[in-house]
Amino acid sequence: MSVFYQRYLSAVAAMQAILIPLLLLLTRIWVAAIFWRSGYLKFSSWDSTLYLFELEYQVPLLPWELAAYLGTAAELILPVFLLLGLFTRMFALQLFLFNIIAVISYPALWPGGFYDHQLWGLMLLINLLWGAGPYSLDKLLSLKFAPNKKSG
Repeated sequence: MSVFYQRYLSAVAAMQAILIPLLLLLTRIWVAAIFWRSGYLKFSSWDSTLYLFELEYQVPLLPWELAAYLGTAAELILPVFLLLGLFTRMFALQLFLFNIIAVISYPALWPGGFYDHQLWGLMLLINLLWGAGPYSLDKLLSLKFAPNKKSG
């Protein structure tokens, strides 16, 4: 039985070595695309964006016009860092919080779109907790700036 279990553990480790980096990359690409498209739509139809922020969205603590500028900028800038895997945990956290604010600010979203936001939040949490993975600028930076390990 222990030989079978050891083979099982080896197979799981091999599978994880391939699939976890792909999962981390997929979650980064997916969420970055969603938020960037949303920001691009807001930017390309600015009058509609201002209308929505003034009359529909209920962003707490910020004047609606400032919220429109900050929200659009966040949706255009933060996903680029996430996609590249650059300072991933920091930007995943910011997008995670942004996602929460979006859900709170637009109650009309709750009946149908709330599940999408839950999925995006989960994907952002994955990158927040596990990082960007090996296919990222974070990994390249860690290789370049990691402390030199001296042998024996």
